[in-house]
Amino acid sequence: MISREHILPAITSISGSWRSKVEEIDELGIKKAALFPTCLNSLQRQDLYNLLEKTKIEEIPFVHLRSDMSPQEIDFLIKRYKTKVFNIHSPIHRPLLFDLSSFRGLICIENTIFSLSEKILKTFAGFCIDFSHLENDRILKPERYKEFCELISSTVVGCNHISAVRKEPFFDERAQEDRIACHFLQDFSELDYLKNYPQEYFSKYIALELENDLKTQLEAKNYIFDLLKDCW
Repeated sequence: MISREHILPAITSISGSWRSKVEEIDELGIKKAALFPTCLNSLQRQDLYNLLEKTKIEEIPFVHLRSDMSPQEIDFLIKRYKTKVFNIHSPIHRPLLFDLSSFRGLICIENTIFSLSEKILKTFAGFCIDFSHLENDRILKPERYKEFCELISSTVVGCNHISAVRKEPFFDERAQEDRIACHFLQDFSELDYLKNYPQEYFSKYIALELENDLKTQLEAKNYIFDLLKDCW
């Protein structure tokens, strides 16, 4: 059974609003959060780290790893913010620029629009289940959904992402396909799809990959916990 503490609000960067999220940290008394430097290059990430140093955040247990992040940067996150787990996209489609073999036991592979193989997963720590991606595939891409479910059944689930799922498909420019998975939450009911998934799909590192402000994310965290505790 997951606890409320397993669900982490996140500093995300796709919409460019990460600075305002950093400003919210002390306003809301947040001591622990996940980090998604998804759209930040090396210099921008250094700016982010400098701003985080001025806050009272104590732990960043879960970080979305970019392919251009160095061993030194990962080591910094582990030592400074007690990071326990990272996720990456498939290294076949997003090759790593550095040798991260010494950290493979901390890195999980996320289900995205690209296929994965059990062989690749076995060389890392396990699976990062992005639930909105999985639900998207369940509804719109059943063959891809079946493929990922088979991999999940034979792989350790090390961490999770949670985003919103829309009622109606929209065209996603980045993925170049129709999607219902979305990083911005319009209504808490867009999280109800999580009831479709069994307890064993959830880990103790669950990050809210939402572009909403941290205040809304904390409300979403409580909504998810109350939703799931009544399911299991």
